[in-house]
Amino acid sequence: MALTKRERRFRIKKRIRSSLKGTQEIPRMSVFRSNKQIYAQVINDLDGSTLISANSTEKPVSDVDKGNKIEQAKLVGKLIAEKAKEKGIAQVVFDRNGYLYHGRIKNLAEAARSNGLKF
Repeated sequence: MALTKRERRFRIKKRIRSSLKGTQEIPRMSVFRSNKQIYAQVINDLDGSTLISANSTEKPVSDVDKGNKIEQAKLVGKLIAEKAKEKGIAQVVFDRNGYLYHGRIKNLAEAARSNGLKF
């Protein structure tokens, strides 16, 4: 029997997470997207703590036109990179969380890279 879309994503997510670990020096940046919003977190897996988070419901991002999710993803990428700079984080490991590196995920990653975050 064929896998559902959700089961397929969880299987891919499990395979990706087996090789990615975030530390204090190089934390893991995890991305989650829903149908309407996009969320990004910088996580230290050794402590199990979230260091930084940004999402499309925050004030500077939510002021953008609600219909254009690509622009919101770019702004979330920019926002997470700026917050990481303030915390002194220059490099992260990118966790696409089972999603294809395409569309909103790709735009968030490129915006974070262009604003100084390395991965």
